[in-house]
Amino acid sequence: MKPLTLDIRHEEMTLYMQPLREGGSLPGLVEASDGFRYVAKYRGAGHGTKALIAEFIGSEIARAAGFNVPELVLLDLDAAFGITEADEEIQDLLRGSEGLNLGLHFLSGALTWDVMANRTDPLTASRLVWLDAFLTNIDRTPRNTNMLLWNRELWLIDHGASLYFHHAWSDWHKAALSPFPYVKDHAMLAGASKLPEADAMIRSLITPGVIDAVVDAIPADWLEASGTDATVREQREVYRSFLNTRLSNSQIFVSHAIESRQKLV
Repeated sequence: MKPLTLDIRHEEMTLYMQPLREGGSLPGLVEASDGFRYVAKYRGAGHGTKALIAEFIGSEIARAAGFNVPELVLLDLDAAFGITEADEEIQDLLRGSEGLNLGLHFLSGALTWDVMANRTDPLTASRLVWLDAFLTNIDRTPRNTNMLLWNRELWLIDHGASLYFHHAWSDWHKAALSPFPYVKDHAMLAGASKLPEADAMIRSLITPGVIDAVVDAIPADWLEASGTDATVREQREVYRSFLNTRLSNSQIFVSHAIESRQKLV
């Protein structure tokens, strides 16, 4: 069987439009060489390229699981980009981000998904809880859902807080078997009444082949700049092993999510 591959486009940032101050890492709205607008995530922001790696893996795993996710594009930033920006903080961020960054296609007119006003069905809620428990994504709470309503559909954004084990880069085996206690704060937990069904459904979609394709597509440049002593190859193998271990032991975090939900309803 032919291995799966991801086709991620590569463009250059051509126009800095405005900062998006809703995000803690100060992403920006930019235009690229293809004429489209993107939300740019910068390598010079607080967590460096590890946040870009988490965003990349989280977004593509979510897409493979059947969720709507903005297209990811690799964005080059050169020394002249944003030179007219008057804000010194943003200038420093741009200068520290020269090289390869990450862009998410801008969903013009999208609205923040309000878990009280925008209802979804129990299976979708369960699939989303499963996804974030799998990715150990701590940033999908009622206060900050990181979900958008666009063209009357649910879209997922901002996966940079996923895979938090890689900030310490130690004892990943233990992290891979974590029940994910933060699930108690998940925005969709109360409505996630079909977690076993979600488990079966997503495990048929996120296969080891999908994980291989996503991990192999992480730009080597980001891994080289991640601040760890491990080689690029070693880092890929840790991400691959972490995700495969978590996938094959999904009953750990599914059972914990079910228990956590029972305390809410």
